[in-house]
Amino acid sequence: MARRVSAALAMALMSSTLLSGGAAVAQQQEWFVPPGQAQQQQPAQRPAQAPQRPAQRAVQPNPAPLPPGEAPPTAVIGIVDVPEVQRNSTAFNKVREEIEKRRQKLNDDLQREQTRWREEQQQLVNQRGSLSPEELRNKERDLQERVTDSQRIFRDRSRNIEQAAQQALQEIEQALAVVIRQVSASRKVNMVLPRAVVIYNEPPFDLTGEVSAQLNKVLRSVNLAADEAAPAATPAAARPAQGQQAPRRN
Repeated sequence: MARRVSAALAMALMSSTLLSGGAAVAQQQEWFVPPGQAQQQQPAQRPAQAPQRPAQRAVQPNPAPLPPGEAPPTAVIGIVDVPEVQRNSTAFNKVREEIEKRRQKLNDDLQREQTRWREEQQQLVNQRGSLSPEELRNKERDLQERVTDSQRIFRDRSRNIEQAAQQALQEIEQALAVVIRQVSASRKVNMVLPRAVVIYNEPPFDLTGEVSAQLNKVLRSVNLAADEAAPAATPAAARPAQGQQAPRRN
């Protein structure tokens, strides 16, 4: 039981490192809303993040209960420095680099889109004197609809990135749990604790080096879900205007 609890704590430390970047990216993304749209939509829409659900892991059977009157075994403790394992893990570093690259690309694309929206808004402001009220309303509605479509696409892309990160993390966690059990068995260790909860230990208790080396042997990389290009939003001009019906085909 102690090994299961400590392993769960170690996995939580690893999860927080890989997934924390998603929240930081979301905080940097500020949505642009053209004038008039704020009255129709909720303010400050942001890309929705994937729910932070704990990665599902293989269920380990509970140890058999001790016979009546038998004392529990003497604890043989091992220590694992999970952040150090992360720094040494080839698979973890590859996943982190790829996820950060995808988040940065998403943020760059968003900034470009926001710049384009503002430029189009300014063009509408400059054309107010030369457009009829109906033409101006149509152009504003067209811009609002295209902004809404783009925001939906960015939310979907953000969610896909975080889901890919969680799936990759789950695979690394499962491999790490197996490696910790194997190294512990080879050292006759029956209790493993993360270094974060240990104030002091003698070097022989530390399993970090062996765990890191073995993890890199069994898991060199993780196959991330493809970063599919987001489908282009349907131009508002191509959709039937409000109050109009699409032409019928004979």
